[in-house]
Amino acid sequence: MTAVEQQPQRWDPGVQSYAGMGYWNPDYEPKDTDVLAVFRVTPQAGVDPVEAAAAVAGESSTATWTVVWTDRLTANTHYQAKAYRVEAVPGREGEYFAHIAYDLDLFEEGSIANLTSSIIGNVFGFKPLLALRLEDMRIPVAYTKTFQGPAHGVVMERELLNKFGRPLLGATIKPKLGLSARNYGRVVYEACRGGLDFTKDDENINSQPFMRWRDRFLYCMEGVNKAAAETGELKGHYLNVTAGTMEEMYRRAEFAKELGSVVVMIDLTIGYTAIQSMAHWARENSVLLHLHRAGHSTYTRQKTHGVSFRVIAKWARLMGVDHIHAGTVVGKLEGDPATTRGFYDTLREDQVPANLAHGLFFDQDWVSMPGVMPVASGGIHAGQMHQLLDLLGEDVILQFGGGTIGHPLGIAAGAEANRVALEAMVKARNDGRDLLTEGPRVLRDAARGCRPLEVALSTWGEVTFDYTSTDAPDVLPTSSPSL
Repeated sequence: MTAVEQQPQRWDPGVQSYAGMGYWNPDYEPKDTDVLAVFRVTPQAGVDPVEAAAAVAGESSTATWTVVWTDRLTANTHYQAKAYRVEAVPGREGEYFAHIAYDLDLFEEGSIANLTSSIIGNVFGFKPLLALRLEDMRIPVAYTKTFQGPAHGVVMERELLNKFGRPLLGATIKPKLGLSARNYGRVVYEACRGGLDFTKDDENINSQPFMRWRDRFLYCMEGVNKAAAETGELKGHYLNVTAGTMEEMYRRAEFAKELGSVVVMIDLTIGYTAIQSMAHWARENSVLLHLHRAGHSTYTRQKTHGVSFRVIAKWARLMGVDHIHAGTVVGKLEGDPATTRGFYDTLREDQVPANLAHGLFFDQDWVSMPGVMPVASGGIHAGQMHQLLDLLGEDVILQFGGGTIGHPLGIAAGAEANRVALEAMVKARNDGRDLLTEGPRVLRDAARGCRPLEVALSTWGEVTFDYTSTDAPDVLPTSSPSL
């Protein structure tokens, strides 16, 4: 019996099947204006996967556990989300991909808070589901155009900084906690003087007793300006304006702007509305906005429950940040090459075709919305420069924290090693050389004329963070049987 044939039963009293209430419609053809989502659904034992998919559609749109007479006061079928396809996940017994369509009328224009309250707001605690993961979304053009998007974007950022033809270099100040403001500023100066474009606060440096935020801002900008004067290059430090209230964040951001900072930083943990508010402030004040994805792995890392980072990347682009940490593949943080490439394409490209091997279920048209600059950080060093450039491309910020500040010859030497390695690799790429096969030789040749790079390669050249993982792969199958 089809969902349409079952619909008259919708008005029977008592507990009803979600599929029978119209939330399962295998004949539905999604509209261009629909918001589309793919969930990885793991039903509890004995729960039919189609019913589980219909329950996800129902509980994330209009349904409740029983019939309510007020449904008769709305165009009920218009507001119902529709589960229109269910596929078994190959090689993963008991897991299914549920494709669900949401009418555009379900969402407030330009509000990630409303979008997420609907899509992930309640259904993840639903008892018939053993686990649930939001794998991907298609944001329709009609909805995309209601968002500001990145405050500046990749092209405008390069023009603002006058830096072209290569990735940008950065470093996170280490140790992230405990330094005095003066010593913190000394690290900023040394790193920028040595050749970096940016230094940055880490996610948990705000305004603690050992270093209040105003003192940090003053000493960091003193270091930035002194390094810029000595090198003739524009430099920046990501001043973290994350705070306990929106009013305090604006106050800190305004002070950063008054000091001449080209960039401020926020943490993902401040929440979607606060991120969008800061993005509007950043565009109005011509200040770049860096987003640290603090806390994301609490719900993105598990492959059967939570939200994929590719979805967070789409939300971040809509919210309007200029930078976001997006994985390195070769560093200390989790991520595989194909999935990470999907993240980077989602952030940077205007037209992103579906590619299941990269985790992308849908074509995504960003309709000229500026791109976000991905940030690669976490356990990377100069000896991996050929891999980073080959895997991540040119429009990326490479941040070496320990790989700069831990250099045996000092912080400036660590920055110089990274800059020389990068420029040698960019030249090799422009000469048509294969980076993965010839990269190590290029680095060794460059090190002959650069003592800091030679020391960096001898210190970290063999360091990797490769571990055997028992996680389910985040790369998705190219085809799945429909139910």
